[in-house]
Amino acid sequence: MYDLAIKSVEIETLNVASLVGKMKRVTKKVGKYEIGRTIGEGTFAKVKFAKNTETGEAVAIKVLAKSTILKNKMVDQIKREISITKMMRHPNIVRLHEVLSSHTKIYIILEFINGGELFDRIVHKGKLSEKEAREYFQQLIDAVAYCHEKGVYHRDLKPENLLLDSEGKLKVSDFGLSALPQQGVELLYTTCGTPNYIAPEVLSNKGYDGGAADIWSCGVILYVILAGYLPFEESDLPSLYKKVNAAEFSYPFWFPDNAKSLINRILDPNPKTRIGIDGVKKHPWFQINYTSISHGEDSDVSLDDVHAVFNGIEDQYVTEKSEEKTGPLLMNAFEMITLSQGLNLSALFDRHQDRVKRQTRFVSRKPAKDIISTIEVVAELLGFKVQTHGYKMRLEGASVNRVGQFAVVLEVFEVAASLFMFYKNFCNKLDHIIWKPKEGMENSSLLRTMTC
Repeated sequence: MYDLAIKSVEIETLNVASLVGKMKRVTKKVGKYEIGRTIGEGTFAKVKFAKNTETGEAVAIKVLAKSTILKNKMVDQIKREISITKMMRHPNIVRLHEVLSSHTKIYIILEFINGGELFDRIVHKGKLSEKEAREYFQQLIDAVAYCHEKGVYHRDLKPENLLLDSEGKLKVSDFGLSALPQQGVELLYTTCGTPNYIAPEVLSNKGYDGGAADIWSCGVILYVILAGYLPFEESDLPSLYKKVNAAEFSYPFWFPDNAKSLINRILDPNPKTRIGIDGVKKHPWFQINYTSISHGEDSDVSLDDVHAVFNGIEDQYVTEKSEEKTGPLLMNAFEMITLSQGLNLSALFDRHQDRVKRQTRFVSRKPAKDIISTIEVVAELLGFKVQTHGYKMRLEGASVNRVGQFAVVLEVFEVAASLFMFYKNFCNKLDHIIWKPKEGMENSSLLRTMTC
């Protein structure tokens, strides 16, 4: 049985001065940081505004519960993302200052960026001017070039992961899908990224150059900034991938000619002939008013704080992993009955509940692993980003009008055969008293849910 929960996530554009003023009422401290109000919230973390009491600097603190990380088996993923982000020391990459922890929480201290996403700016303005687009693209290429010099490939570059500070400077964020190639291994094999921005060779399952794949994504971003819409967009994934593989797209009549010549070189479906970072920087359109940025800090970054935070949690992780049940959670009779719309009376007492959380449940007689694998295939075909942890799944995607994001969480529960038969027989005997909202309905909604 599945729980699908849709939860909206809101991140506000903030005024630093007003937040600092509110810090006077704050008493909670983590290390040298005074923690203020929540400014963003997702499934696995909260982001809070904070102030460095030694310097007065505003920072953002991402707070993660250790129990959540362990429960969702995200130790390795989060440790990798934190480590890679901390290694990046460039003006156009979100700075990770340090990592702290308590007995139950992990605190990631980040540079405070309050200008929103580049995606929001494009949506607000429709498209950006050629001058503004060039400036953002130059900053993006500088940041990506720096990552590649460090052997880091982002693999999920898109306007939603490009933030803007109060001065309009671009900052690359979200290294959750980034990769550090292993020694002696030149190609990457994991298929990941956002479908509309993904390079064709990533879909081939034959291995790909992470640098060339990032460049392709940069080309798609440049097109979106200048045009205000995607070069590759279809309602179904097979059609989308067909266009991506053939680099089948067109320009609006007003698109700048010099920008066209650069994008044509970037959106080359053959990664071997695709223009590289150096070629992009030498292109005449890119060179206009371009000044190379010196990142300044090139010394080794210590990851001692990251190791200190995660060494202990990994011990807990191994212990829990050895003790955890291999199958889905078993649902008892009371839980099963209360999940049914026919017997759940909570909506009568909480009229606003459905506005916050909508749920759909159904039953399948297929093995749990088959159910999970089938949902993964269908979700990927629909263009969702899929994260699977045991018998829980999280699907992420854009809303229909593409101005917001939504997430769907699914969980498999095991229902004993005896409980299923009891439930079916019980409902059959109640059929004469159960309201049927539609004429000609064969069974009640309660029973129909159990037998799909």
